[in-house]
Amino acid sequence: MIILGIDPGSRITGFGVIQVSGHGAHTRIQHINHGVILMKPTDPFPLRMKEIGEGMQLILRKYKPAQVAIEKIFLGRNADSAFKLGHARGVALYESARFGCEVFEYATRLVKKGITGRGGASKEEVQASLEKLLNLKAISRIDASDALALATFHAFRITNPLLRKAGRSQNLDL
Repeated sequence: MIILGIDPGSRITGFGVIQVSGHGAHTRIQHINHGVILMKPTDPFPLRMKEIGEGMQLILRKYKPAQVAIEKIFLGRNADSAFKLGHARGVALYESARFGCEVFEYATRLVKKGITGRGGASKEEVQASLEKLLNLKAISRIDASDALALATFHAFRITNPLLRKAGRSQNLDL
């Protein structure tokens, strides 16, 4: 099964693609690709949302994921930034649903804990853990690393019977 992780942003949207194969102790998680959809910060906001949609369409067509894992929305100190993130996330959710993917959302702290063992881990710690887990020399961008972390964490959740039974993954009702 192909899983796409998405780290939405109104200027940079990260993506990570993995493949999960096998069952139980023979489960294998393989890195397929990762990268970013870069928007020009000088472009008007609606045009950046269009660029996210077009980038998502290309990724979805190329990799044909069955499931998508996306970062759950959070409220930071800046309400305007949270709203912009929400719009970017909405575009990614729309394109994923339109493509027929099953969509799951996860809180950042939960993903960090699942990847590194600590919910308060830095982005760099998550990146280093992923490089070891996925046997990668380097992940060049933090946004792509965050997206790969979402996809990898989701793979852990769906392949581990104890975690699956706990029902902690949240299927987004579309």
